[in-house]
Amino acid sequence: MPTVLISGSGIAGATLAYWLNRHGFKTTIVERAPEPRLGGQAVDIRGAALDVVERMGVLAEIKAAKTGMRGMTVVDRDGNELMSTTEETLTGGLIDSPDVEIMRDDLVSILNRLTDDTKYLFDDTITALEQDPEGVLVTFENAPPRRYDLVIGADGLHSRVRKLVFGDEAKFRSHLGVYLAIFSMDNHLGIEDWQTMLHGDNLMAMVYNARGGTVTRGMLGFESDVLDFDHRDLDAQKRIVEERVGDAGWETPQIVKAMWAAPDFYFDAMSQIKMDRWSKGRVGLVGDAGYCPAPLSGQGTSAALVGAYVLAGELAKADPTTAFDAYERELRTYVEQNQALATANPGGPPAPEAVAAAASGITLKDYGTRR
Repeated sequence: MPTVLISGSGIAGATLAYWLNRHGFKTTIVERAPEPRLGGQAVDIRGAALDVVERMGVLAEIKAAKTGMRGMTVVDRDGNELMSTTEETLTGGLIDSPDVEIMRDDLVSILNRLTDDTKYLFDDTITALEQDPEGVLVTFENAPPRRYDLVIGADGLHSRVRKLVFGDEAKFRSHLGVYLAIFSMDNHLGIEDWQTMLHGDNLMAMVYNARGGTVTRGMLGFESDVLDFDHRDLDAQKRIVEERVGDAGWETPQIVKAMWAAPDFYFDAMSQIKMDRWSKGRVGLVGDAGYCPAPLSGQGTSAALVGAYVLAGELAKADPTTAFDAYERELRTYVEQNQALATANPGGPPAPEAVAAAASGITLKDYGTRR
């Protein structure tokens, strides 16, 4: 059985492991976190990605866990209502559509349950990769070194695999001028399956409640050029957010207070990853690690699901060089269409018709499985 090490246990990593297992590979996932990551934003599954999860047999389960958000309200800094709609939301787009919006941790939990045949190395990370024509020698921070036939980076925007094999992130990252923080908080507004948002000058603050009133998230965002900060120093990141949006009005002080207490705080720039190649030798990239379209596109999750499906299928058909080439041919146009969504409408969400077209911009092959 060919052995594959996947870096990252998120959506792309778990989906890739599932399909590789089905194709007869032996998979291991290494994850820096000590356990599956909780929290995160509401994510969307659209177009071809719906076909992927249906082929995985979990579409019904995913639909049962959807956020169920019914609409949104926009207010000014004094809390006065500027608009309200039940036709769309900021995070999910049109409500009356075949798309499925689900909390990220719910989706990851569903996908992880499909990977019983995968070995997990939590609380560890890759520190070195040495390739030769027959495989890759991997050095870990904690586990002993081991050889694998293939290594795939599914480790997100700040991919360690990409940095080790392709070079510094700055060569590939395109900053979109926005930073966003997301975290769990109490539903002090008393909303249910609803989004309420302050949209100010160069900033936003939002509280949304989802999944039948059981989960609430706060979001704080602001426009900025590239900032220099430590991605592991959460307190420093929270100070940046508070300094930028703390006096924006409405409920912002309460949201900032909740941010400081949140156990699952996430903060980062809205960025895209653009690369000429997503593979080198026996190492490849999938999802945000290779082609992050940015949350502003609304298509990061779908691109990860589709990319993992295609990569696993092509690896099952041919040697790594041929498979990686086919993976790029199949996926490149689809990725470019979805990345374009984030820049087509500066200052606002992409048009629904553009999202629908990009989400369905690939015809999935039937790769079959060995199991």
